[in-house]
Amino acid sequence: MNVLVLNAGSSSLKASLVDSGSGETLERADVRVGDDATRRRGWAQLVDAALESVPVHSIEAVGHRVVHGGARFRAATRVDDAVLDTIDDLADLAPLHNPVAAATIRAARARLAAVPHVACFDTAFHAGLPEAEFRYPVPEGWYRDWGVRRFGFHGLSVEWSVRRTVELLGRPPASLRLVVAHLGSGCSVTAVDGGRSAATSMGMTPLEGLMMGTRAGSIDPAIPLALLRDGRVSTEELAAALDHGSGLLAVAGTADMRTIEAAASAGDERATLALDMFVRRAAAGVAAAATALPSLDAIAFTAGIGEHAAGVRAAIVGRLGVLGVAPIASAHVSEDAVLSAPGAPVAVLRIEAREDLVIAGQTATALGERPAS
Repeated sequence: MNVLVLNAGSSSLKASLVDSGSGETLERADVRVGDDATRRRGWAQLVDAALESVPVHSIEAVGHRVVHGGARFRAATRVDDAVLDTIDDLADLAPLHNPVAAATIRAARARLAAVPHVACFDTAFHAGLPEAEFRYPVPEGWYRDWGVRRFGFHGLSVEWSVRRTVELLGRPPASLRLVVAHLGSGCSVTAVDGGRSAATSMGMTPLEGLMMGTRAGSIDPAIPLALLRDGRVSTEELAAALDHGSGLLAVAGTADMRTIEAAASAGDERATLALDMFVRRAAAGVAAAATALPSLDAIAFTAGIGEHAAGVRAAIVGRLGVLGVAPIASAHVSEDAVLSAPGAPVAVLRIEAREDLVIAGQTATALGERPAS
């Protein structure tokens, strides 16, 4: 089955045509959306632009990345109007992502009405989290009546990283204890035990956890309460600041890690501080995730920073000696690789994020086809 994968991100719409049987990528396109996709209009034109590089007649299904599936969607699901309405209803829990995904799905369904569309959810990988991991220590009614709980995200990326780690290490997946560090504009760490999510840093929304590009990650919850109580910010201003004006951007003045690294090398104090904060929080996240595992076999770095910022990656690993992780070189690596020395007690890997291949496989499975193994 030839599956068109559409991944609407914060700044671009990525499209790839994948043969789900072989896993071969037939065509790829990346259409620039702008600095903030949530403020973008005209998604039909963006979908049309993405399709300019794809032979439309060969598309047999469309798979869409959707960040938040809530408690309802625990697996990839064929899209109908009711499914799309539910994705819209979850927008408050993923305001940077679900509205953009819903707009893309609507535009693609209108443009490619003759083929089935499937929504693939980042939360689905974490659907089996133990209750001790997904529950918050808050009043019972919050969970029972309002559904306040951890969901976790980046599941499509984590699933691919697990698959590639198994291949690169030659280990059976059932025995592999792994921490995946997805470090990009959004950042999370996930502990994976035998192919299943055991713990993850993002929570009810993608705002919890590590320091990110423009998101604050975890902060003292009394901070926003105090700001709201004193009338210093409105609810809307607070939400905008935590989602769009925090993280690397707030400390360094930019969310671009390449720019930050260059500025830090030139002695810029804000950039140096931002790097130090980012590394400390990422390392702490990896260490915390590792405590959910009976042992630690490997750490996999993926996504934009995890793949390309070799110095950041090496600095994070350098803080993990207490876990028995040996230092790695800070040399740039352009392909998937094991970065640690042979025989190291904890392997460290660099893996290219390929959510599109996971989405293609899940789409085929949801439609009753047999995906590539």
